[in-house]
Amino acid sequence: MGRWEPNAHGRLATAALELYNERGYEQTTVAEIAGRAGLTERTFFRHYADKREVLFAGSGELQELFVRAVADAPESATPIDALAAGLDAVSETFADLREYARRRQNVITANPELKERELIKLASISAALADTLRRRGVAESAASLTAEAGVAVFKVGFERWIVAAEERDMAQLMRESLDELKAVIVGGRGVW
Repeated sequence: MGRWEPNAHGRLATAALELYNERGYEQTTVAEIAGRAGLTERTFFRHYADKREVLFAGSGELQELFVRAVADAPESATPIDALAAGLDAVSETFADLREYARRRQNVITANPELKERELIKLASISAALADTLRRRGVAESAASLTAEAGVAVFKVGFERWIVAAEERDMAQLMRESLDELKAVIVGGRGVW
């Protein structure tokens, strides 16, 4: 290896995503990822537990951001409005990551193991949001329903945002998805 270069974590993530898109997740080895990044396998394992975790390394931070924004919403906010604050906060973090998100999602969609890991991540976010809503005084079942609805809105908004032809920002798509859910709940068929 050559002299030390900064940002090993980011270089490994970039190399992994490139290789997963070029060769497929299953066909890519940790050695190949490390080699593409100009690093050793040992360095890879200092940053990631396995090659799957390259794709999910930010999950904890995403959940924490979402939960904190819901918790910090004004006390007067309804549960769904508190959730909207969380969706806004999450959308801000994705602002410059659309192409990365598209490429990451392509890899996940092509692999059943990764799709399962993505569902586990979303279930964890939902559970954390429900706990946060309960701490805000929302009743047990209402907190769970609201959290599940919020994760569904996030998932639908995210999927709309990563479509190649889509140019609107994530926050706008999240709000539209949330508004559509509200319209369906009050008896409409949705707006879109």
